[in-house]
Amino acid sequence: MAAPGSVAPVVLSKRRRIAVLTSGGDAPGMNGVVRAVIRMSIHCGCEAYAVHEGYEGLVQGGDFIKRMHWEDVRGWLSRGGTLIGSARSMTFITREGRLRAAKNMVLRGIDALVVCGGDGSLTGADIFRAEWPGLLEELVEKTDLTVEQIEPFKSLNIVGIVGSIDNDMSTTDATVGCYSSLHRICEAVDEVFDTAASHQRGFVIEVMGRHCGWLALMSAISTGADWLFIPERPPRDGWEDDMCDIITQNRRRGKRRTIVIVAEGSQDRNLNKISSTLVKDLLSDRLKLDTRVTVLGHTQRGGPACAYDRWLGTLQGIEAVKAVLDSKPGAPSPIITIRENKIERSSLVEAVRVTKAVTKAIKDKDFDTAIGMRDAEFKDYHRAYINTTTPHHPKMQLPPEKRMRIAIIHVGAPAGGMNPATRAAVAYCIARGHTPLAIYNGFPGLCRHHADKPLGSVREVNWLESDYWVNEGGSEIGTNRGLPSEDMPKTAECFEIYKFDALFVIGGFEAFTAVSQLRKAREQYPVFKIPLVILPATISNNVPGTEYSLGSDTCLNTLINFCDVIRQSASSSRRRVFVIETQGGRSGYIATMAGLAVGAYTVYIPEEGIDIKMLARDIEYLRHNFASDRGASHAGKIILRNERASNTYTTQFIADMIKEEAKGRFESRAAVPGHFQQGGKPSPMDRVRALRMAIRCIQHLEQFQGKTPDEVAADPMSSVVIGIRGSEVVFGPMAGGADGGLEETDTDWAHRRPKNEFWMELKDMVDTLSGRPGEDHQGVLGMAEEEGWGAYAPVDDCHFTE
Repeated sequence: MAAPGSVAPVVLSKRRRIAVLTSGGDAPGMNGVVRAVIRMSIHCGCEAYAVHEGYEGLVQGGDFIKRMHWEDVRGWLSRGGTLIGSARSMTFITREGRLRAAKNMVLRGIDALVVCGGDGSLTGADIFRAEWPGLLEELVEKTDLTVEQIEPFKSLNIVGIVGSIDNDMSTTDATVGCYSSLHRICEAVDEVFDTAASHQRGFVIEVMGRHCGWLALMSAISTGADWLFIPERPPRDGWEDDMCDIITQNRRRGKRRTIVIVAEGSQDRNLNKISSTLVKDLLSDRLKLDTRVTVLGHTQRGGPACAYDRWLGTLQGIEAVKAVLDSKPGAPSPIITIRENKIERSSLVEAVRVTKAVTKAIKDKDFDTAIGMRDAEFKDYHRAYINTTTPHHPKMQLPPEKRMRIAIIHVGAPAGGMNPATRAAVAYCIARGHTPLAIYNGFPGLCRHHADKPLGSVREVNWLESDYWVNEGGSEIGTNRGLPSEDMPKTAECFEIYKFDALFVIGGFEAFTAVSQLRKAREQYPVFKIPLVILPATISNNVPGTEYSLGSDTCLNTLINFCDVIRQSASSSRRRVFVIETQGGRSGYIATMAGLAVGAYTVYIPEEGIDIKMLARDIEYLRHNFASDRGASHAGKIILRNERASNTYTTQFIADMIKEEAKGRFESRAAVPGHFQQGGKPSPMDRVRALRMAIRCIQHLEQFQGKTPDEVAADPMSSVVIGIRGSEVVFGPMAGGADGGLEETDTDWAHRRPKNEFWMELKDMVDTLSGRPGEDHQGVLGMAEEEGWGAYAPVDDCHFTE
């Protein structure tokens, strides 16, 4: 290190040098971002650096800026917080601090910076980029640097990734860490349910979020809270009476528990703070309700990241490196965002501007503008919550002639989200004046009914009964794989008996098949000429027309928890490979996404199959890797194998092959979590998306009210799948329409999955980030030796290594 005041020589790198830092409040998933940036940088031939302690580390330089190698981030995916540290730097706010930061970057040869933090951190990053040319000129004027030293660094590339539990950044649907925080909140409130119901107590839960009510809103939806306070939509004057009235009504209907969610930034329309203690006192004094306050505090930040935040941080970290390499000198800084299911790049300046405008609108009491400037669905979610919290909304009630008898049926294997979706549909139906009819035990249950016997398989569901399904896993009305084709005449007879006006089907590929059969049978059985809509719900996520199915997120969270526990065995023995079998039918979605989330060595999926050359290459890599490791680190490995990847190479067979070829140098075990992967309580994401999509389905069915059966049958949109495609929520017709319909163009009937599986390109990312060698070992060898990866490729991050 050069003496103070002297100019250290700069050795120009042949490769680009990319640094990553985390700043502001920590958030689960930040470690996944850092891991992805570092490994993707190395994969792309760049040098990777980590700046410890945020911007303060950039200002201090020295040991705060460290060169990172492949193995340095092993095991980081499952760790909470940020392992490179975060600090709010007062020094970096000053120009003098930014001068020191610029000098440190030039001396290290770093010309690109990936910043993961909140709006304040990203604002600082863009100011730094804008000032960069002037900072370099000033450093030359002060003789801290020479013209020759700054010449290669005339422009600075900065890419932002939003890491924040608050989810308060506009232009993106989710920030890294927000769903993990939501998990913590929902777990806490779920645990409160039992004692609240036992004693008929009320609980006021205070959650974090600063000026943003996203955590409060989504937790209220996920737990069926009776009342909600958020900064963007303060209650109207007289809210005290409104709240007490709603809670009293719900109590009279038989509801034994009362939950009120309060965002920490909540206030009334005059900007007077509404505290959790104030709400508690109101319920205790006015309603004589035994009420407790729970302030969750920083527990919402802690713990490992959920599945969504792990793969979101990973994919955004990968995209950030790509953005650095794609950038042109002087180009505006991008921010990596997600819209529905699509990773995108947006303007960092614009995202920060809109975010700050929301805060200003709240301070200016312009609440309509504030809620409208949140992400696209925030306002819709809030409206949906209000519409389903209590069953009676006089303004929403349709005239009697427009009310429908809407049947709700579950088809296929159980999946997390089925019950919350049914609850939302029932609540919305009641609010509109429709009659929600549950078909119990699927189509076989429907057909077991006989006209001369008491009705049992179909009955109306009331609000109170369904309200308790908000956090229940499985299917309370029963589900199975039975199809209407097993007894089509009896199915038609039952439809006629119950006078269904519409059918809402929740389920997986069997649900898709069932609706296809009903649609095709319309000519023979006119009773099926009613609107039919499918809400995909299956852990396999294999329904044509959507990139997301209810239950898949619950499955992924259950699976990564299983892998985290397995990790303990592997890290304890240090030299062990676990081959874990995942469900998913003939779709490799679950295996691939779980592979990204746990840092698996590789995944075996039906779409690619397994052959002897593939296994031989992987076993050879494992032998060399463990030989070079020599037991010095906790070098366990995870391989995920889909249950249908091969009929010959079973999970146990692969584990035995690896064990045989290991020759005692390391161990191999098989693990089959089986139906454990269906999960218990649905994840918060499955709960909130269940509400949003179920209500949209009922609204779609309402469009056919008043049409004749023939008019309904002639409309391609009368039999549809609701789904997420890219950045949009869409209804895809089963047949007909502009593209011919999902049955013909997007369905691989033989393999029971979509023809176009959006996630297939992510399979390569699993191998890239684990360092799995390709068919050409030599292509990896040179870089592997330089980076210290071992014999062939980077040592895998399997979650058990540290």
